[in-house]
Amino acid sequence: IHSSSVMKLSAESGSGNVIRSFRPGELRLVEQTFKSHVILSASEIIQDWKPAAFPVLSIADFEPAIALGPEIILFGTGKQQKFPDNALMIEIMRQGIAFEVMDTAAACRTFNVLISEFREVVAALLV
Repeated sequence: IHSSSVMKLSAESGSGNVIRSFRPGELRLVEQTFKSHVILSASEIIQDWKPAAFPVLSIADFEPAIALGPEIILFGTGKQQKFPDNALMIEIMRQGIAFEVMDTAAACRTFNVLISEFREVVAALLV
């Protein structure tokens, strides 16, 4: 997929917020489009998420996602997979929450699969 194309996602038979498509700068759900960073669960949308710059991401940046009580947080890091500081990932996992890091397109696909399985998943997506 080159940067100008849109990744369309097949509708899964889950409930709640299903991601229909993603391209850098734009994330589409069924009835909403987002052009800024967002946190999603099957039933919640936290718009205009403003995490710190990548080198200084902290647990505070992920508190809105953690507050949703997920079993797993998918962190979509934009066009390319980039890992935050290990201490941050360990701090989240110490709370009993799995933390997966992937590019945002992969995080969108994984989110749809997990909500179709009725898993308690939250996606923190850099759009």
